[in-house]
This record gives sequence, structure tokens and C-alpha cells, in this order.
Amino acid sequence: MVTPPFLLDKKDYAIENLLADVAALIDAAECEETILLAHDWGAVIAWYFSIREIRPLSKLVICNVPHPAAGRAGAGWAQLKKSWYIFFFQIPGLPEWLIGRRGNAMGEMIKASSTRPEMYSQEVINLYSQNAARPGGLTAMINYYRELFFGGGAKRQKDQGFPIIETPTLMCWGEDDMALTKETTYGTDKWVRDFTIRYLPRISHWVQQDAPVEVNAMIKAFINGDPVPNMKWQAKLVDPD
Repeated sequence: MVTPPFLLDKKDYAIENLLADVAALIDAAECEETILLAHDWGAVIAWYFSIREIRPLSKLVICNVPHPAAGRAGAGWAQLKKSWYIFFFQIPGLPEWLIGRRGNAMGEMIKASSTRPEMYSQEVINLYSQNAARPGGLTAMINYYRELFFGGGAKRQKDQGFPIIETPTLMCWGEDDMALTKETTYGTDKWVRDFTIRYLPRISHWVQQDAPVEVNAMIKAFINGDPVPNMKWQAKLVDPD
């Protein structure tokens, strides 16, 4: 018998458990060097992973999620309005029901919030939607929000303080983010000693999918120790093949 999604335990998504998951993957890989690259919820976990120095990292790459302290400092009224869905997600069962009514809702939502919808094939859209439609899939996604923001995860981390990150860090930030304001990135260098940020105008929260060629060039340069391109977007964005 499949457990109803609303009965899944949100405590399983405590940030401490998620950090331990990443550490276990690194340990299992037995790698000599670790570069952590993350977006969205992965980036939330990556920030805390680096802050707490769970495992040694040679470099950190973050896409469109602010450092927790910088995000808190830059979260004004505009950000609060963008964050309405976090409060909605706290209602047990209702978000899952509303989103899950349409089989392709998740994929279509991602495409609709992109500034370059042509970058999303129907195959990709279907894949996103299929993952969300798996039993408990939507609750698994939403429980990240339920635990961190109202389950005490963020407060537990804040109470530990935010020591300066020593890992060299690159942030790629799409400026047309539907969920996060650009202001939440300001002052990040206060908490990261070796910090590089590249803003991408007219690019959405899904920065690496909207502009894969440009973002990959930035990441490649950063990993190789070369100057990271600061693209001005004077020309048309590179079209996919």
C-alpha cells in the first residue's frame, strides 16, 4: 500500500539530514577533490554544506540562490511578495492536490516561468512532470520548504552563526528570477572570502537551462582558474542547436 503523500514525515527533510546525504555521496565516491555545483534547493544545501565545512571543497558554484545571511539581509518587501508560495506550501495536502490535478503541471510551470521557453523540449517538460507525479513526489519537493522555514531548520542554522566561507565561490544569477530578487545577492562577499558573481540579464531562475552555453563558459573558466566571463548580453543569446 502506498503511503498517502500528506503522511510523509517532513522531519526527514531536515537540513542536517540533507547535509549528511551530500557528505555520504562524497565519501562513497572516494574522490580526491570535490567541486560542489548546485541550483535552487541544491544550492541551499550547498551553501550550508560549505558554511559548516562538512567536507573539504576545492570550489563552490551556486546558481540562483542567495547565501542564507545575505538573503536574509536583502529580503525586503519585494522579496516577501515573491515568497508567497512558501507560506502556501505550509498547508498540509492542499498544494499537492492543486499542483497534481494536471499531469503536466510541474513541467509547464517551469517552462512558463522561464525567459527562454524555447529551451525546454516537450520531452524535458514530460520528465519534470513525471517525477512530480510519482507517489509522494510533490510532498517530497514541498517538504524541503516545510522543514527549513517552519520546521526550524533555518533557525537552527542561524543560531550557529555564519562563519566566513573560505572556499572560492562562483555565483551565476539570472536577473529575471520569479522567486528571488537581485537584492538578496548584495553583500555576499561579506560572508565569502573569495567570491565571484556574474549576473545574467533577461535570464530566469532556471539560469543553467535558459543560458546553458553562457553559464557553462562561466563555470569552466572558474574551475580552470581563468577569468570568468562577465557577459554584457549586447548580442542575441546563443540559440540551441
